Amino acid sequence: MITWRSLFKKFLTDPVALLSGIVLLFLVLMAVLAPVLAPQNPYDLIQLDIMDSEMPPAWSDGGDDRFLLGTDEQGRGILSTIMYGTGISLIIGIGAVIVQGILGITLGLIAGYKGGWIDAFLMRLADIQMSLSTLMIAIIVLALFQAAFDANIYADYAIFMLILIIGIAEWPKFARTVRSSVLGEKNKEYVDAARVIGLPARKVMWGHILPNTMTPVLVISTIQVAEAIMTEAALSFLGLGMPVNRPSLGSLIRSGYELIFSGSWWITFYPAMVLIALILALNLLGDWLRDVMNPKLRRGED
Repeated sequence: MITWRSLFKKFLTDPVALLSGIVLLFLVLMAVLAPVLAPQNPYDLIQLDIMDSEMPPAWSDGGDDRFLLGTDEQGRGILSTIMYGTGISLIIGIGAVIVQGILGITLGLIAGYKGGWIDAFLMRLADIQMSLSTLMIAIIVLALFQAAFDANIYADYAIFMLILIIGIAEWPKFARTVRSSVLGEKNKEYVDAARVIGLPARKVMWGHILPNTMTPVLVISTIQVAEAIMTEAALSFLGLGMPVNRPSLGSLIRSGYELIFSGSWWITFYPAMVLIALILALNLLGDWLRDVMNPKLRRGED
């Protein structure tokens, strides 16, 4: 079994993984420290001035040194909105994966360990869930939510709704991954020994089998964070995600999309570049983890 020390050594010697990790760390720190480092709080109306709207980047003609990457149509600095918006995108992505993990790991563990009709029922339920598009489910639920409540209520609960919808829609990926690992572990000697000494099924599953199934869970979690962020960005671009007054990267891209051809390209361009960098870093790290932690690939290298 690969250790954390050897994993870290492999990480330091892989230039793609190292660069991806640096980019991800930079974006995470930028988001966490946004209240301290951002030149402007884009959520504070007192700091906004409509006269500053659609200013180009500071190095362009008509730019202002106060706004390095320019401003949007509301007078918000693009750099500040990116810093705050990246944080919201990360919160939604990580929160959705936590929901996916809780549901998927629990149901996958039960299905793999119990077997029989319980396994058949849960896996058919997962098949039905996977046959439905996450984006389609989210569009329907969020459209109904927007229609049922006013804009202020939607703005207050949008982030929680996105986390729950994306999380619930994607649980089968964790469930199938955990189930397949449990099927390979539950007949091993250490599990038989735990049963012989009289440990209840609950302790056998959570205390003995689950820790030995966490490697694939770690890999899929990294990739699922990227997928959840992409789903949220797509929903926000369609107007069903984060509201304008609490923008994520997706809603920032949408806010400037209609102004691209009028010359205000920076409103969409810079948030889009940050979103691409974030998704690419997460996916590359996920691919690297999958390759490093795959026993067959490691045996091939040896």
